[in-house]
Amino acid sequence: MLRFVSRERETPEKRPAADRRGDFEEIYQPFAEAVAADQASRCSQCGVPFCQDHCPLGNDIPDWLRLVAEGRLEEAYAVSSATNNMPEVCGRICPQDRLCEGSCVIEQSGHGTVTIGSVETYITETAFENGWVTPVRPAAERPESVGIIGAGPAGLAAAEELRRQGFQVVVYDRYDRVGGLLIYGIPNFKLDKAVVARREQLLRDGGVEFRLGFEVGRDATLDELRARHDAMLIATGVYKPRGLDCPVDRAATLAPALEYLTASNRRGLGDDVGADAPDAAGKRVIVIGGGDTAMDCVRTAARQGAKSVRCLYRRDRANMPGSQREVGHAEEEGVGFEWLSSPRAVACGKVTVSAMRLGEPDAGGRRAPVSIPGSERDLEADLVIAALGFEPEDLPGAFGAPQLKVSSRGTISADGRTLETSLPGVYAAGDIVRGASLVVWAIRDGRVAAAAIAARLAAQAPAHPAADVAAE
Repeated sequence: MLRFVSRERETPEKRPAADRRGDFEEIYQPFAEAVAADQASRCSQCGVPFCQDHCPLGNDIPDWLRLVAEGRLEEAYAVSSATNNMPEVCGRICPQDRLCEGSCVIEQSGHGTVTIGSVETYITETAFENGWVTPVRPAAERPESVGIIGAGPAGLAAAEELRRQGFQVVVYDRYDRVGGLLIYGIPNFKLDKAVVARREQLLRDGGVEFRLGFEVGRDATLDELRARHDAMLIATGVYKPRGLDCPVDRAATLAPALEYLTASNRRGLGDDVGADAPDAAGKRVIVIGGGDTAMDCVRTAARQGAKSVRCLYRRDRANMPGSQREVGHAEEEGVGFEWLSSPRAVACGKVTVSAMRLGEPDAGGRRAPVSIPGSERDLEADLVIAALGFEPEDLPGAFGAPQLKVSSRGTISADGRTLETSLPGVYAAGDIVRGASLVVWAIRDGRVAAAAIAARLAAQAPAHPAADVAAE
Protein backbone atom coordinates (compact mmCIF):
# COMPACT_ATOMS: atom_id res chain seq x y z
CA MET A 1 0.00 0.00 0.00
CA LEU A 2 0.93 3.70 0.14
CA ARG A 3 2.23 3.59 -3.44
CA PHE A 4 0.66 6.92 -4.37
CA VAL A 5 4.10 8.54 -4.31
CA SER A 6 5.40 6.21 -7.04
CA ARG A 7 2.25 5.44 -9.07
CA GLU A 8 0.10 8.01 -10.83
CA ARG A 9 -3.68 8.01 -10.80
CA GLU A 10 -4.97 5.94 -13.70
CA THR A 11 -8.52 5.43 -14.93
CA PRO A 12 -9.73 2.62 -17.19
CA GLU A 13 -9.17 3.24 -20.88
CA LYS A 14 -11.84 5.55 -22.26
CA ARG A 15 -13.15 5.03 -25.76
CA PRO A 16 -12.44 7.90 -28.19
CA ALA A 17 -15.16 10.54 -28.25
CA ALA A 18 -15.79 10.03 -31.98
CA ASP A 19 -16.50 6.35 -31.37
CA ARG A 20 -18.67 7.07 -28.33
CA ARG A 21 -20.93 9.40 -30.27
CA GLY A 22 -21.77 6.56 -32.65
CA ASP A 23 -23.37 4.21 -30.12
CA PHE A 24 -24.79 3.88 -26.61
CA GLU A 25 -22.18 1.49 -25.25
CA GLU A 26 -20.46 2.21 -21.92
CA ILE A 27 -17.55 4.56 -22.45
CA TYR A 28 -14.92 2.90 -20.22
CA GLN A 29 -13.11 -0.36 -20.87
CA PRO A 30 -12.80 -2.71 -17.87
CA PHE A 31 -9.75 -2.43 -15.65
CA ALA A 32 -7.07 -5.04 -16.24
CA GLU A 33 -6.24 -7.03 -13.10
CA ALA A 34 -2.73 -5.62 -12.71
CA VAL A 35 -3.90 -2.02 -13.21
CA ALA A 36 -6.74 -2.42 -10.72
CA ALA A 37 -4.32 -3.83 -8.13
CA ASP A 38 -1.85 -1.01 -8.79
CA GLN A 39 -4.53 1.64 -8.35
CA ALA A 40 -5.84 -0.01 -5.18
CA SER A 41 -2.30 -0.05 -3.79
CA ARG A 42 -2.20 3.74 -3.97
CA CYS A 43 -4.61 3.95 -1.01
CA SER A 44 -2.90 5.53 2.02
CA GLN A 45 -4.96 3.44 4.50
CA CYS A 46 -5.87 6.56 6.46
CA GLY A 47 -6.53 6.35 10.15
CA VAL A 48 -9.63 8.45 9.48
CA PRO A 49 -10.89 7.38 6.04
CA PHE A 50 -12.69 10.43 4.65
CA CYS A 51 -13.70 8.44 1.57
CA GLN A 52 -15.77 6.16 3.79
CA ASP A 53 -17.13 9.06 5.82
CA HIS A 54 -18.37 10.77 2.64
CA CYS A 55 -20.01 7.65 1.22
CA PRO A 56 -23.75 7.62 2.05
CA LEU A 57 -23.52 3.87 2.54
CA GLY A 58 -20.40 4.03 4.71
CA ASN A 59 -18.66 1.55 2.41
CA ASP A 60 -15.46 0.07 3.86
CA ILE A 61 -13.44 1.45 0.98
CA PRO A 62 -9.90 1.20 2.42
CA ASP A 63 -10.51 -2.42 3.40
CA TRP A 64 -11.58 -3.61 -0.02
CA LEU A 65 -8.86 -1.56 -1.72
CA ARG A 66 -6.29 -3.35 0.42
CA LEU A 67 -7.79 -6.74 -0.45
CA VAL A 68 -7.66 -5.92 -4.18
CA ALA A 69 -4.04 -4.84 -3.88
CA GLU A 70 -3.30 -8.20 -2.23
CA GLY A 71 -5.16 -10.14 -4.93
CA ARG A 72 -7.89 -11.31 -2.53
CA LEU A 73 -10.77 -10.42 -4.80
CA GLU A 74 -13.45 -12.75 -3.43
CA GLU A 75 -12.91 -11.26 0.02
CA ALA A 76 -12.95 -7.78 -1.50
CA TYR A 77 -16.36 -8.49 -2.99
CA ALA A 78 -17.65 -9.81 0.33
CA VAL A 79 -16.60 -6.58 2.05
CA SER A 80 -17.94 -4.38 -0.76
CA SER A 81 -21.34 -6.08 -0.97
CA ALA A 82 -21.79 -6.17 2.82
CA THR A 83 -22.76 -2.50 2.82
CA ASN A 84 -24.00 -2.04 -0.75
CA ASN A 85 -26.76 -3.97 -2.50
CA MET A 86 -25.69 -2.74 -5.95
CA PRO A 87 -21.94 -2.07 -6.03
CA GLU A 88 -21.87 -2.74 -9.78
CA VAL A 89 -24.35 0.13 -10.24
CA CYS A 90 -22.74 2.59 -7.83
CA GLY A 91 -19.30 1.96 -9.30
CA ARG A 92 -20.63 3.10 -12.66
CA ILE A 93 -22.97 6.00 -11.89
CA CYS A 94 -22.08 7.44 -8.48
CA PRO A 95 -20.57 10.94 -8.76
CA GLN A 96 -17.39 9.82 -7.01
CA ASP A 97 -15.80 13.19 -7.73
CA ARG A 98 -18.35 14.70 -5.31
CA LEU A 99 -18.31 11.87 -2.76
CA CYS A 100 -15.59 9.31 -1.95
CA GLU A 101 -12.95 10.32 -4.49
CA GLY A 102 -13.54 14.01 -3.84
CA SER A 103 -12.70 13.36 -0.17
CA CYS A 104 -9.67 11.13 -0.77
CA VAL A 105 -6.78 12.25 1.45
CA ILE A 106 -4.12 11.77 -1.19
CA GLU A 107 -6.20 13.87 -3.58
CA GLN A 108 -6.10 16.69 -1.03
CA SER A 109 -2.32 16.29 -0.78
CA GLY A 110 -1.89 16.71 -4.53
CA HIS A 111 -1.19 13.11 -5.59
CA GLY A 112 -4.50 12.42 -7.33
CA THR A 113 -7.35 10.39 -5.91
CA VAL A 114 -7.55 6.62 -5.95
CA THR A 115 -9.95 5.59 -8.74
CA ILE A 116 -12.41 4.14 -6.24
CA GLY A 117 -15.44 3.82 -8.52
CA SER A 118 -13.56 1.96 -11.24
CA VAL A 119 -12.04 -0.46 -8.74
CA GLU A 120 -15.49 -1.05 -7.23
CA THR A 121 -16.86 -1.95 -10.68
CA TYR A 122 -13.87 -4.20 -11.32
CA ILE A 123 -14.43 -6.08 -8.04
CA THR A 124 -18.10 -6.76 -8.75
CA GLU A 125 -17.66 -7.72 -12.40
CA THR A 126 -14.91 -10.14 -11.36
CA ALA A 127 -17.25 -11.57 -8.73
CA PHE A 128 -19.99 -12.15 -11.31
CA GLU A 129 -17.54 -13.77 -13.73
CA ASN A 130 -16.37 -16.19 -11.05
CA GLY A 131 -19.80 -17.09 -9.67
CA TRP A 132 -19.25 -15.43 -6.29
CA VAL A 133 -22.50 -13.45 -6.56
CA THR A 134 -25.40 -15.66 -5.53
CA PRO A 135 -29.09 -15.07 -4.73
CA VAL A 136 -30.14 -14.45 -1.16
CA ARG A 137 -30.84 -17.70 0.72
CA PRO A 138 -32.43 -16.94 4.12
CA ALA A 139 -31.59 -19.34 6.92
CA ALA A 140 -35.31 -19.68 7.69
CA GLU A 141 -38.50 -18.39 6.13
CA ARG A 142 -40.76 -16.06 8.06
CA PRO A 143 -44.53 -15.83 7.64
CA GLU A 144 -44.70 -12.02 7.60
CA SER A 145 -45.21 -10.30 4.27
CA VAL A 146 -43.89 -6.89 3.17
CA GLY A 147 -45.23 -4.98 0.17
CA ILE A 148 -42.93 -2.51 -1.56
CA ILE A 149 -44.25 0.14 -3.94
CA GLY A 150 -41.54 0.98 -6.46
CA ALA A 151 -38.92 -1.19 -8.14
CA GLY A 152 -36.19 1.45 -8.20
CA PRO A 153 -32.94 1.34 -6.20
CA ALA A 154 -34.53 2.06 -2.80
CA GLY A 155 -37.20 -0.62 -3.26
CA LEU A 156 -34.75 -3.19 -4.62
CA ALA A 157 -32.25 -2.65 -1.81
CA ALA A 158 -35.01 -3.01 0.79
CA ALA A 159 -36.36 -6.13 -0.93
CA GLU A 160 -33.00 -7.87 -0.78
CA GLU A 161 -32.42 -6.95 2.85
CA LEU A 162 -35.87 -8.19 3.88
CA ARG A 163 -35.52 -11.44 1.94
CA ARG A 164 -32.15 -11.99 3.58
CA GLN A 165 -34.04 -12.22 6.87
CA GLY A 166 -36.69 -14.55 5.47
CA PHE A 167 -39.63 -12.15 5.00
CA GLN A 168 -42.00 -12.63 2.09
CA VAL A 169 -41.54 -9.69 -0.26
CA VAL A 170 -43.76 -8.44 -3.08
CA VAL A 171 -42.61 -5.44 -5.15
CA TYR A 172 -45.26 -3.47 -7.05
CA ASP A 173 -44.34 -1.13 -9.90
CA ARG A 174 -46.43 0.70 -12.48
CA TYR A 175 -43.85 0.23 -15.23
CA ASP A 176 -43.26 -2.88 -17.30
CA ARG A 177 -39.66 -3.44 -16.23
CA VAL A 178 -37.79 -3.59 -12.94
CA GLY A 179 -35.32 -0.81 -12.16
CA GLY A 180 -37.15 2.52 -12.22
CA LEU A 181 -34.79 5.30 -13.30
CA LEU A 182 -31.96 2.76 -13.58
CA ILE A 183 -33.77 1.42 -16.65
CA TYR A 184 -35.64 4.39 -18.10
CA GLY A 185 -33.83 7.46 -16.77
CA ILE A 186 -30.12 6.64 -17.05
CA PRO A 187 -28.65 6.15 -20.54
CA ASN A 188 -26.95 2.93 -21.56
CA PHE A 189 -23.56 4.62 -21.98
CA LYS A 190 -23.51 5.15 -18.20
CA LEU A 191 -25.30 1.98 -17.11
CA ASP A 192 -25.84 -0.95 -19.44
CA LYS A 193 -29.36 -2.30 -18.96
CA ALA A 194 -28.02 -5.85 -18.78
CA VAL A 195 -26.41 -4.88 -15.47
CA VAL A 196 -29.84 -4.01 -14.03
CA ALA A 197 -31.50 -7.11 -15.50
CA ARG A 198 -28.80 -9.28 -13.92
CA ARG A 199 -29.54 -7.81 -10.49
CA GLU A 200 -33.28 -8.28 -11.05
CA GLN A 201 -32.76 -11.97 -11.80
CA LEU A 202 -30.78 -12.41 -8.60
CA LEU A 203 -33.68 -10.97 -6.61
CA ARG A 204 -36.20 -13.18 -8.40
CA ASP A 205 -34.03 -16.23 -7.78
CA GLY A 206 -33.84 -15.21 -4.13
CA GLY A 207 -37.62 -15.28 -3.79
CA VAL A 208 -38.66 -11.66 -4.36
CA GLU A 209 -41.96 -11.44 -6.25
CA PHE A 210 -42.53 -8.63 -8.76
CA ARG A 211 -45.93 -7.40 -9.92
CA LEU A 212 -45.32 -5.05 -12.82
CA GLY A 213 -47.80 -2.81 -14.57
CA PHE A 214 -49.45 -2.40 -11.17
CA GLU A 215 -50.55 1.11 -10.33
CA VAL A 216 -51.49 1.86 -6.74
CA GLY A 217 -54.75 3.79 -6.72
CA ARG A 218 -55.91 2.08 -9.91
CA ASP A 219 -55.32 -1.61 -9.20
CA ALA A 220 -55.51 -1.33 -5.41
CA THR A 221 -55.55 1.45 -2.86
CA LEU A 222 -52.83 1.79 -0.27
CA ASP A 223 -55.24 0.59 2.42
CA GLU A 224 -56.03 -2.52 0.38
CA LEU A 225 -52.32 -3.28 0.09
CA ARG A 226 -51.89 -2.72 3.81
CA ALA A 227 -54.54 -5.36 4.39
CA ARG A 228 -52.53 -7.83 2.29
CA HIS A 229 -49.18 -7.24 3.98
CA ASP A 230 -47.78 -6.92 7.48
CA ALA A 231 -45.80 -3.81 6.51
CA MET A 232 -45.49 -1.51 3.50
CA LEU A 233 -42.66 0.52 2.00
CA ILE A 234 -43.26 3.41 -0.40
CA ALA A 235 -40.26 3.86 -2.69
CA THR A 236 -41.81 5.45 -5.76
CA GLY A 237 -39.19 8.10 -6.43
CA VAL A 238 -40.15 11.50 -7.83
CA TYR A 239 -41.15 11.80 -11.47
CA LYS A 240 -43.10 15.02 -11.90
CA PRO A 241 -40.96 17.40 -14.01
CA ARG A 242 -40.40 20.99 -12.95
CA GLY A 243 -41.65 23.40 -15.55
CA LEU A 244 -39.86 26.34 -17.15
CA ASP A 245 -40.39 29.71 -15.49
CA CYS A 246 -40.84 31.55 -18.76
CA PRO A 247 -43.38 31.78 -21.60
CA VAL A 248 -43.48 28.74 -23.92
CA ASP A 249 -45.11 29.03 -27.34
CA ARG A 250 -47.50 26.21 -28.16
CA ALA A 251 -45.70 25.72 -31.49
CA ALA A 252 -42.36 25.10 -29.76
CA THR A 253 -41.02 21.55 -29.60
CA LEU A 254 -40.41 21.16 -25.86
CA ALA A 255 -39.84 17.84 -24.10
CA PRO A 256 -39.39 17.10 -20.39
CA ALA A 257 -36.06 15.39 -19.72
CA LEU A 258 -37.50 12.13 -18.42
CA GLU A 259 -39.89 11.79 -21.37
CA TYR A 260 -36.94 12.28 -23.71
CA LEU A 261 -34.63 9.85 -21.88
CA THR A 262 -37.36 7.23 -21.48
CA ALA A 263 -38.06 7.29 -25.22
CA SER A 264 -34.36 6.87 -25.97
CA ASN A 265 -33.93 4.03 -23.49
CA ARG A 266 -37.04 2.26 -24.75
CA ARG A 267 -35.70 2.43 -28.30
CA GLY A 268 -32.50 0.83 -27.07
CA LEU A 269 -34.52 -1.93 -25.42
CA GLY A 270 -36.35 -2.61 -28.68
CA ASP A 271 -39.68 -1.01 -27.80
CA ASP A 272 -41.85 0.78 -30.35
CA VAL A 273 -42.10 4.32 -28.96
CA GLY A 274 -44.04 5.78 -31.90
CA ALA A 275 -43.19 8.47 -34.41
CA ASP A 276 -44.09 11.31 -32.04
CA ALA A 277 -41.56 10.38 -29.35
CA PRO A 278 -38.85 13.06 -28.97
CA ASP A 279 -35.70 12.43 -30.96
CA ALA A 280 -32.69 14.68 -31.57
CA ALA A 281 -31.59 13.30 -34.93
CA GLY A 282 -30.66 16.15 -37.28
CA LYS A 283 -31.93 18.82 -34.91
CA ARG A 284 -30.45 21.83 -33.16
CA VAL A 285 -30.94 20.88 -29.53
CA ILE A 286 -30.89 23.04 -26.42
CA VAL A 287 -31.03 21.42 -22.99
CA ILE A 288 -31.96 23.69 -20.09
CA GLY A 289 -30.48 22.69 -16.72
CA GLY A 290 -27.17 21.94 -15.03
CA GLY A 291 -27.62 18.66 -13.16
CA ASP A 292 -26.70 15.10 -14.01
CA THR A 293 -30.02 14.60 -15.83
CA ALA A 294 -29.15 17.52 -18.12
CA MET A 295 -25.79 15.86 -18.83
CA ASP A 296 -27.60 12.61 -19.67
CA CYS A 297 -29.79 14.54 -22.11
CA VAL A 298 -27.02 16.39 -23.94
CA ARG A 299 -24.92 13.25 -24.29
CA THR A 300 -27.93 11.28 -25.53
CA ALA A 301 -28.71 13.97 -28.10
CA ALA A 302 -25.13 13.84 -29.38
CA ARG A 303 -25.48 10.08 -29.89
CA GLN A 304 -28.81 10.43 -31.67
CA GLY A 305 -27.12 12.52 -34.36
CA ALA A 306 -28.18 16.02 -33.39
CA LYS A 307 -27.00 18.80 -35.68
CA SER A 308 -25.82 20.72 -32.61
CA VAL A 309 -26.22 20.35 -28.84
CA ARG A 310 -25.98 23.16 -26.31
CA CYS A 311 -26.60 23.19 -22.58
CA LEU A 312 -28.08 26.34 -21.07
CA TYR A 313 -27.33 26.92 -17.38
CA ARG A 314 -28.06 30.02 -15.31
CA ARG A 315 -24.99 29.77 -13.06
CA ASP A 316 -21.32 29.30 -13.91
CA ARG A 317 -19.47 26.03 -14.25
CA ALA A 318 -18.12 26.07 -10.70
CA ASN A 319 -21.64 26.35 -9.27
CA MET A 320 -23.45 23.74 -11.33
CA PRO A 321 -24.96 20.82 -9.38
CA GLY A 322 -23.96 18.12 -11.85
CA SER A 323 -20.76 16.11 -11.88
CA GLN A 324 -17.77 17.91 -13.39
CA ARG A 325 -16.66 14.56 -14.76
CA GLU A 326 -19.90 14.33 -16.75
CA VAL A 327 -19.42 17.87 -18.07
CA GLY A 328 -15.97 16.85 -19.29
CA HIS A 329 -17.37 13.81 -21.08
CA ALA A 330 -20.02 15.97 -22.72
CA GLU A 331 -17.48 18.53 -23.93
CA GLU A 332 -15.36 15.73 -25.43
CA GLU A 333 -18.45 14.54 -27.28
CA GLY A 334 -19.07 17.94 -28.87
CA VAL A 335 -21.59 19.52 -26.51
CA GLY A 336 -21.40 23.30 -26.10
CA PHE A 337 -22.20 25.06 -22.82
CA GLU A 338 -23.86 28.44 -22.39
CA TRP A 339 -22.91 29.37 -18.82
CA LEU A 340 -24.65 32.19 -16.96
CA SER A 341 -27.56 32.04 -19.38
CA SER A 342 -31.25 31.68 -18.57
CA PRO A 343 -34.27 31.25 -20.87
CA ARG A 344 -36.66 34.16 -21.17
CA ALA A 345 -38.98 32.63 -23.76
CA VAL A 346 -39.25 29.44 -25.82
CA ALA A 347 -40.75 29.81 -29.28
CA CYS A 348 -40.89 27.74 -32.44
CA GLY A 349 -37.30 27.44 -33.67
CA LYS A 350 -35.63 29.56 -31.02
CA VAL A 351 -34.98 30.20 -27.34
CA THR A 352 -34.56 33.77 -26.11
CA VAL A 353 -31.94 33.85 -23.37
CA SER A 354 -30.69 36.47 -20.95
CA ALA A 355 -27.15 36.76 -19.62
CA MET A 356 -26.88 36.33 -15.85
CA ARG A 357 -24.53 37.33 -13.05
CA LEU A 358 -24.17 35.77 -9.62
CA GLY A 359 -25.57 37.96 -6.87
CA GLU A 360 -25.88 37.51 -3.13
CA PRO A 361 -26.32 34.03 -1.61
CA ASP A 362 -29.90 32.76 -1.48
CA ALA A 363 -31.59 30.97 1.45
CA GLY A 364 -29.68 27.80 0.62
CA GLY A 365 -26.30 29.54 0.65
CA ARG A 366 -25.78 29.52 -3.14
CA ARG A 367 -25.22 32.78 -4.98
CA ALA A 368 -28.47 33.63 -6.71
CA PRO A 369 -28.40 34.26 -10.48
CA VAL A 370 -29.53 37.75 -11.46
CA SER A 371 -30.56 38.75 -14.97
CA ILE A 372 -28.53 41.44 -16.75
CA PRO A 373 -30.93 43.96 -18.34
CA GLY A 374 -30.63 44.38 -22.10
CA SER A 375 -28.60 41.20 -22.60
CA GLU A 376 -31.29 39.16 -24.37
CA ARG A 377 -30.36 37.19 -27.48
CA ASP A 378 -31.89 34.38 -29.53
CA LEU A 379 -30.50 30.86 -29.93
CA GLU A 380 -31.77 28.60 -32.70
CA ALA A 381 -33.44 25.42 -31.47
CA ASP A 382 -35.50 22.69 -33.13
CA LEU A 383 -35.84 20.70 -29.91
CA VAL A 384 -35.76 22.11 -26.37
CA ILE A 385 -35.37 19.71 -23.44
CA ALA A 386 -36.24 20.91 -19.94
CA ALA A 387 -34.01 19.23 -17.34
CA LEU A 388 -34.82 21.29 -14.27
CA GLY A 389 -35.31 18.46 -11.81
CA PHE A 390 -38.25 16.52 -10.46
CA GLU A 391 -40.96 16.97 -7.86
CA PRO A 392 -43.16 14.43 -6.06
CA GLU A 393 -46.57 13.51 -7.35
CA ASP A 394 -49.62 13.80 -5.12
CA LEU A 395 -49.32 10.34 -3.57
CA PRO A 396 -52.00 10.78 -0.88
CA GLY A 397 -54.47 11.58 -3.64
CA ALA A 398 -53.20 8.97 -6.08
CA PHE A 399 -53.06 6.21 -3.44
CA GLY A 400 -56.43 7.04 -1.92
CA ALA A 401 -54.69 7.74 1.38
CA PRO A 402 -55.43 11.32 2.49
CA GLN A 403 -54.11 10.53 5.97
CA LEU A 404 -50.58 10.02 4.57
CA LYS A 405 -48.74 13.17 5.64
CA VAL A 406 -46.45 15.05 3.31
CA SER A 407 -43.95 17.86 3.78
CA SER A 408 -44.27 21.41 2.48
CA ARG A 409 -42.39 20.21 -0.62
CA GLY A 410 -44.87 17.40 -1.22
CA THR A 411 -42.45 14.65 -0.22
CA ILE A 412 -43.68 12.01 2.22
CA SER A 413 -43.03 12.90 5.86
CA ALA A 414 -41.11 10.11 7.57
CA ASP A 415 -39.34 9.62 10.87
CA GLY A 416 -35.68 10.52 10.43
CA ARG A 417 -34.47 7.39 12.22
CA THR A 418 -36.86 4.66 11.08
CA LEU A 419 -38.41 6.21 7.95
CA GLU A 420 -41.88 5.26 9.22
CA THR A 421 -44.62 7.54 7.89
CA SER A 422 -47.70 8.92 9.62
CA LEU A 423 -49.40 5.58 8.93
CA PRO A 424 -48.33 2.82 11.37
CA GLY A 425 -46.44 0.07 9.59
CA VAL A 426 -46.01 2.13 6.41
CA TYR A 427 -42.48 3.32 5.64
CA ALA A 428 -41.00 5.46 2.87
CA ALA A 429 -37.50 5.59 1.38
CA GLY A 430 -35.47 7.30 -1.30
CA ASP A 431 -36.37 10.33 -3.37
CA ILE A 432 -40.00 10.33 -2.29
CA VAL A 433 -38.73 11.32 1.19
CA ARG A 434 -35.60 13.36 0.51
CA GLY A 435 -36.46 14.81 -2.91
CA ALA A 436 -34.59 14.12 -6.13
CA SER A 437 -31.20 12.78 -5.11
CA LEU A 438 -28.57 10.14 -5.86
CA VAL A 439 -28.98 6.40 -6.37
CA VAL A 440 -26.54 5.74 -3.53
CA TRP A 441 -28.75 7.67 -1.11
CA ALA A 442 -31.78 5.67 -2.28
CA ILE A 443 -29.96 2.41 -1.59
CA ARG A 444 -28.98 3.68 1.83
CA ASP A 445 -32.58 4.64 2.64
CA GLY A 446 -33.86 1.28 1.44
CA ARG A 447 -31.49 -0.49 3.81
CA VAL A 448 -32.49 1.75 6.73
CA ALA A 449 -36.20 1.21 6.10
CA ALA A 450 -35.72 -2.55 5.74
CA ALA A 451 -33.94 -2.72 9.10
CA ALA A 452 -36.74 -0.75 10.78
CA ILE A 453 -39.43 -2.94 9.20
CA ALA A 454 -37.61 -6.11 10.27
CA ALA A 455 -37.30 -4.83 13.83
CA ARG A 456 -41.00 -3.95 13.94
CA LEU A 457 -42.14 -7.31 12.62
CA ALA A 458 -39.76 -9.22 14.88
CA ALA A 459 -41.14 -7.37 17.90
CA GLN A 460 -44.69 -8.25 16.88
CA ALA A 461 -43.94 -11.91 16.13
CA PRO A 462 -45.08 -14.66 18.52
CA ALA A 463 -42.48 -16.23 20.77
CA HIS A 464 -42.39 -19.57 18.87
CA PRO A 465 -39.85 -20.11 16.04
CA ALA A 466 -40.56 -18.59 12.65
CA ALA A 467 -42.75 -20.66 10.39
CA ASP A 468 -41.20 -22.29 7.37
CA VAL A 469 -43.39 -20.73 4.71
CA ALA A 470 -41.60 -22.55 1.89
CA ALA A 471 -42.43 -25.92 3.47
CA GLU A 472 -46.11 -25.02 3.59
